Amino acid sequence: MRSLGFSEVDIGELVAIMAAARIVAPNVWGWIADHYGHRMLIVRLASLLAMLCFAGVFFGSGYAWLALVMATFSFFWNASLPQFEATTMNHLGDGTARYSSVRLWGSIGFIVTVSGLGVVIDWRGVGLLPMVLMTLFAGIWISSLLVPERRATRYMAASPPLWSVLRRREVVALLFACFLVQASHGPYYTFYSIYLEDHGYRADLIGGLWALGVAAEVVIFLVMHRLLPRFGPRRILLTALALTALRWLLIAQFVDWPAILVFAQLLHAASFGIVHAVAIYLIHHYFTGRHQGRGQALYSSLSFGAGGALGSLYGGYLWDAAGAQAAYLVAALLALLAFAVAWRGIPNMLGAQSGA
Repeated sequence: MRSLGFSEVDIGELVAIMAAARIVAPNVWGWIADHYGHRMLIVRLASLLAMLCFAGVFFGSGYAWLALVMATFSFFWNASLPQFEATTMNHLGDGTARYSSVRLWGSIGFIVTVSGLGVVIDWRGVGLLPMVLMTLFAGIWISSLLVPERRATRYMAASPPLWSVLRRREVVALLFACFLVQASHGPYYTFYSIYLEDHGYRADLIGGLWALGVAAEVVIFLVMHRLLPRFGPRRILLTALALTALRWLLIAQFVDWPAILVFAQLLHAASFGIVHAVAIYLIHHYFTGRHQGRGQALYSSLSFGAGGALGSLYGGYLWDAAGAQAAYLVAALLALLAFAVAWRGIPNMLGAQSGA
């Protein structure tokens, strides 16, 4: 987007459109999945339509056109992940603590992509990116055809009304904390590469830092199935939220110190890896049986959707008005607020004794 001449405010608004679609789309598709079943059919259809909508980037580059492309693409793209999360948890059965061992393969794919793309962009330019994304979207659709359907049976008859689940204090606290922590990621996900580029870092080094962060995420995914039963989700989540605030403070204050940036990237294991794994784990336990699809959809829409949209918007506006440092300092405050919400609202309900 910057190569096309867009400002930070424009970029923040365009990325916010993608996140905003995540507020609506997962809940629409989650209701359909819970009502009719066939989650993998929804994943396959949504993956195909997302790929076709994204192809619009090849036919125009104006603000209004890209806003339309991103809105339609995001509506289908954001339908897939919550239903795939629910399908994964159903396949795991009683071994839900092993979710992170499956999720780490997405992180490995991310590492391979950003490591390779940094070199390719230095060599061929950023204009190659849309074609690379189209190829990956096609691969996602093809791979979705290979995953069998698995219906939810756990607690199907005993599922309480959805509204009674949403009124529980721990559910409200979890969803609000996830919203805040994803909002804190806004300046990072939207502007981190631009931030480093403005401070003289090359594209291959920027790609390496992205890859390092996700490599740390992979490591934590490998051990989460041991950490959850031993320490319990509440303690692990609170530690991760505190480290998230520390991460944004370090990025704000020490961008010209490569060694500190390396350490801050290692904290991605906490700010995303641990927070996401614990959230998926708790959502699966709070939203049982026929509510699983809508539970994962609510988590996705309120955190990555509403939180991501807010993060992209305030990141762009603050960047333009007060500079990058201010955006990351606000991110740290949001992470601290997420810590306070989780500390007050999420009990040790699953304890350190249970792993499922």
